[in-house]
Amino acid sequence: MKLTNSSIHHAIIRTIVDRGYAPDHAELGNWSGRPVEEVVTALEALADDHGVVLHPGTREIWIAHPFSLAPTAYVVRADGSRWWGTCAWCSLGIVELAGGTATITAQLAWSTDSVTIRIDDGFLVDTDFVIHFPIPMVQAWTNVVYTCSMMALFRDEESVAAWAAHHGKPVGDIRPIAQIWEFAREWYGRHLDSDWRKWTTEEAAAMFARHGLDGPIWSLESGSERF
Repeated sequence: MKLTNSSIHHAIIRTIVDRGYAPDHAELGNWSGRPVEEVVTALEALADDHGVVLHPGTREIWIAHPFSLAPTAYVVRADGSRWWGTCAWCSLGIVELAGGTATITAQLAWSTDSVTIRIDDGFLVDTDFVIHFPIPMVQAWTNVVYTCSMMALFRDEESVAAWAAHHGKPVGDIRPIAQIWEFAREWYGRHLDSDWRKWTTEEAAAMFARHGLDGPIWSLESGSERF
C-alpha cells in the first residue's frame, strides 16, 4: 500500500477510535506492507502537514487531533470506550467521531471542580460552560501542544478573567460551549474519511465565519496550503 498523508492518517484515527490508542511503527508497517523506515518517513511527512504530532525522540505518535495519546484534563467516554482530548474543543470533536453520543469529564481551568458534559445523539445537554481561546489561530501551530493546553473549559467569563489575571495570561476569545460543539462537529467531522486532508487556510476561514467565530483570534493569513 502506498503511504500517503490521507491513508496513514485514516489508519491512525480509525485505530484510535476503535481501541483507544494509536498504532506503533511496526503495526503501521504490517498494515501497509512497507518497511518501518518508510513508515517513519511517512509519519514525518504527516507531521509536517500538521496531521499528527510526534514524540521528538522516538517519532511515535503523541497527538493525532482531536486525540491525545497522553493524559489530559479531558476524558471522553462512549459505549465502553474512552479517549483523551487534547483540549475542550478537540474533546467535542472526539464525541462527533464517536457517533455523537458520549460524555466528557473535564476539570475546569479555574476550579478544582470536575464536571461532566453530556451529548446525546448530537444534542448537547450541558450548556452552562464556555471555552477560552487565548492563542490566535494563525499562531496555533507555532507550539500546538501549548496552544491546545490553553483552550480550556470554564464555568463563565468571570472565571476566565480571574484565571488570566492569576496566571498572567491574556484574555482571548470566549465562546459558549454550544457554539463550539457545532463548530467541532464540522471541523472534525471528516477526520475518519479515507480521503482526509488538511483544511486550507481559506476553508478554515470560511468555516470560522459560518460558525460566527470572528475577531483577532480567528483571523487567518491567506495563501497557506494548510491550517
